[in-house]
Amino acid sequence: MSAKRYAIIGTGAIGGYYGARLQQSGCDVNFLLRSDYEHVKKYGVLVESVDGDITLPQVNAYNSPADMPPVDVVVIALKTTQNHRLTELMPPMREGAVILTLQNGLGIEEDIAQLVSPQQIMGGLCFICSNKVGSGHIHHLDYGKIQLGAYSGKNQQRELTTTMMAIADDFRGAKIPIDVTEDLFMARWRKLVWNVPYNGLSVVLDATTNELMADEAVKAQIHTLMTEVITAANTWVDHLSKQTASTRHIPINWAADMLNATTKMKPYRTSMKIDFDEGRPLEVEAILGNPVRAAAEVGVKVPEMEKLYKQVRALSN
Repeated sequence: MSAKRYAIIGTGAIGGYYGARLQQSGCDVNFLLRSDYEHVKKYGVLVESVDGDITLPQVNAYNSPADMPPVDVVVIALKTTQNHRLTELMPPMREGAVILTLQNGLGIEEDIAQLVSPQQIMGGLCFICSNKVGSGHIHHLDYGKIQLGAYSGKNQQRELTTTMMAIADDFRGAKIPIDVTEDLFMARWRKLVWNVPYNGLSVVLDATTNELMADEAVKAQIHTLMTEVITAANTWVDHLSKQTASTRHIPINWAADMLNATTKMKPYRTSMKIDFDEGRPLEVEAILGNPVRAAAEVGVKVPEMEKLYKQVRALSN
């Protein structure tokens, strides 16, 4: 059993799923909740999953971070639109504790570095189709893998740490597929190759992933957007390091790989589309705005990304 104590900040589609798996495996997991608190305190958490359902009649549920016990790992699974609240949502942390953010987008760790030392920050990229369908009720449709890396304040590579490997072992023990990387910065860009087109276009075109893939013109647009993301990423890494840049590049055929993977994926309503349909704030800056601005910083023209960013931003107002 793991010696680490976890806090899950944001018990929705992501935090609810991974937190439930960690608790089921025997980890000490503590959930911070808001609207679902009373329900989860009384009835626990239910995960309907393609990998086997999880029923947790009792969980450590809290509605105030001050009431939570000191933890070793703070898992941030909120939408980035809530990051302005992070200071008030942090539970007590033990000496040597780390923050693991499971949020989408670019520039996420920079926000968290306002709270703790960069050396205490890790990022996890979640490749999962999961939705919250009710209070304390998660529906896991497909995938579930996490790619884990340690943050470097200068967007350089950072060696795997002992703490990171211990966390990875806990996740593997919870039957969560996980890879570790020394290059969190480029891992975020790789995830954006999918997130930029599918999240953005799902809102603009009012479509699920399978509906987007059914239209050849839209598929061509998706490929163009993916290529722009890859070009911006590779130019950024060239800008950061002349010596090792080529080894950090995203291959251009990554776009084709992502298209093929999405073709095989079960029909999915993206997180941004769900937020839009529910009238919630969209993660437009983290997923679209920040990459567009990053491309501009290194002089890369990304006209399709800029257009999509403006369209989604207009719809989110």
